[in-house]
Formats: sequence, C-alpha cells, structure tokens
Amino acid sequence: MTASRLWDVIVVGAGPAGSTAAALLAGRGFDVLVLEKDEFPRFHIGESLLPAGLTVLNDLGIEPDHDAFMFKRGAQFLRESTGLLSSFDFSDALGGPPRHAWHVERASFDTMLRDKASARGALVRHGVSVIDMQVDAESASVRNSYGTERARFIVDASGQDRFVAKLRHATVPYSQFGKAAAFAHFSGLSDEALEVIGPGSDIRIMMVEGGWLWVIHLPGRRLSVGLVSKKPGLTGHALQREIALSPLLRCLTHGTEATAPQLVSGFSYRNDAKSGPRYACIGDAACFLDPVFSSGVSLALLGADGLVQQLAPALDKGSEANAELYREESAKMDEGYRAFALLIYRFYNTRLVDNVVLNSPAEGELRASITSMLAGDVWREGNRFRDMLFRSRIQL
Repeated sequence: MTASRLWDVIVVGAGPAGSTAAALLAGRGFDVLVLEKDEFPRFHIGESLLPAGLTVLNDLGIEPDHDAFMFKRGAQFLRESTGLLSSFDFSDALGGPPRHAWHVERASFDTMLRDKASARGALVRHGVSVIDMQVDAESASVRNSYGTERARFIVDASGQDRFVAKLRHATVPYSQFGKAAAFAHFSGLSDEALEVIGPGSDIRIMMVEGGWLWVIHLPGRRLSVGLVSKKPGLTGHALQREIALSPLLRCLTHGTEATAPQLVSGFSYRNDAKSGPRYACIGDAACFLDPVFSSGVSLALLGADGLVQQLAPALDKGSEANAELYREESAKMDEGYRAFALLIYRFYNTRLVDNVVLNSPAEGELRASITSMLAGDVWREGNRFRDMLFRSRIQL
C-alpha cells in the first residue's frame, strides 16, 4: 500500500473519540480514513458515561438499546465499614446537561460508533497499526503496518496507546492518583441482586482500605467490579478478597459466573504535545485520568466534537496547517481535565470523601454543585464546589 491518495483527515483509532470525530467529519462531506489496530467488537474497560457526553451521542443519532445501554440515575459513595452512604442523583444537578446517563457494554457501544462513522462515509480499516507520523508544508503522513497514508490533517485518537505522546516523548504521569486496578465481570445476576441494585442502576464507589471499588450494572444481568489501589503491585487475589469481605458484593455476586481478574496500571497521564501543525490528539490520547469519576469516555466524546468544530471550517478554508488551529479548544479541554484532576487529587490525598461527599447536606447548593461536577458539567463558572477546587494551590 502506498500513499497515492490524499485524504482530508486520517484518524488513528476507532474508539469513542476516533469514531465520533470520523462520523462528524464524514457527515460534513470530508474524505476520512480511520486506522484501527484491533478487530471489532473488542473488549474494553471504561463502561460508565456521564450526562455531559450524551448531547454528542444525540447529535450522532445513536439510539440507546437494551443490549448495549443500561440506564444510570447517578452515583453512590459508600464506606461499608461505617455504614455511611451518600447518593447523588443527576436530576438534582444544576441546570444544563441531561438528567441521567448510561452504563454501556463497550464492545457493542464502540461498534455502534464505528458503524456510525462508516455509515456517514468514513473508510475504517481494522488490523492496522500506526508506527510513525511525518508533517510537512503540504500534508501529513502516517506510516503503518501496511505502508504509508497521507492526509491534510491527522487526528490521534489512539487511546492509551497514545501514539503521538510516545512519538514526542510527551507523556506526563499523574503520580498522586490510583496506581493499579484489578477488575472482573460477573454474569447471571440473581433477582435479589437486581433488587438491591435498584431501578436507578447508580454506579457505586465503595471506599476500602488503601483504595476503592467500582460497581457498575451492565446490560444482560451483568456486573463490572473493579478495585483501584493507591499503591502498585495489585493482584487479582486482592479483588477477590475485597469481594469476599463485603456483604454488599457477596450479595450481588452470589451465584454468578465470574471472569478471571484483569490487571491494569500506569493509567493516569496527560500528553504535553496534544496539537501542532496538521495534527491534534483527543480522548485518552490527549489525557487519561484515574477512573474514579468515570470521566474518560464522556470527555473523549466532547473532545472529538470540539475538535471537529474547529477543524471542519479550517479544512473548508484550507487553513488546517495552522499550528494554532486547536489551541483554544485544547485549552478548554485542559480546563475540564484539570477540574477532574483536582477532584481526583482531593479524593486520594485529602478527607474529601468523608468530610464533604459522604457528609454533604441532603439538599441545597453544595449538593447540586457536587452533582454537577459528577455529571461532567466541569466548565460552569459559579459552581461553588468547582470554584473551590480551582482556588486551590495544588499543582498537577
């Protein structure tokens, strides 16, 4: 395969960020090529969305179905050892984003987005690994496992492979967040478990010694349970031990069939080379924060939409080589990432959970402000809780 064709845009990665950008660009009539290393459907973690990202799905015409989507009312924080529980219903947030979200089966969800990009005219090639990128005055090119492709613009949506960040040696880790995670899926939830989960299917964030657990109700009577540790060296046995120690998790997983625990580490970082002449990075290729507040997929959707709002007019004008093209939108996304990063820092390194989250008033401005942050409404000035985070002198 040789670079005989000049594409308008090449997108590296067909995950949520890449497929969203490809669908939006192809829908505007641009010639888009997507290069994805994996075959779809493929397993992926990151199964809970925030209300702030749903507007992008609506714009794409994604219709939630019961095979891939589970209604998510809000979030519950629980310290089982003390019995403290605090629930945050997205309908109680400050006005703005939708009043609910979804848990998603990522294999199906990502495939739906990929199919939307294809249906709008993007060409998606699977099994293609991108190796290098070169930029000159006339175009940009990517070298891949089959040859070279050229485009007017490159979108790096390679996820945690972070193609450009590694190429530019620009990965900056967040060292004060969670260090490792172990997770498993449980299928065949009992009627009793479904009753305990409740119709709202809130995500549960359970505080435990040395870290926390996520509990996500997935479609098809399935449950995702993960343990995130403040220290490295986590094992699958640690997850199994926490489940055995928890009355709630013993109830939810009783009689289920479990997958073998999987381990991930080193998952919090930012990319300090997110954009330049003829390229930009979005989604996890730009930044990935600790999974505690489920920000990853929703920020990926919003980042893709924001990039397209800047890139499409530039392609029309022929000004896509401008190194400043994405600067303003990138700064906006950085503000959103920083809002979550400040919240995550306090989650791990202060008594935020015990003093504020688990003991917040049942109603009023503070609860609405916290709920808005949890919903992904992180750009709203005048949010009392958000403004408090940004006034801090924490350097991240």
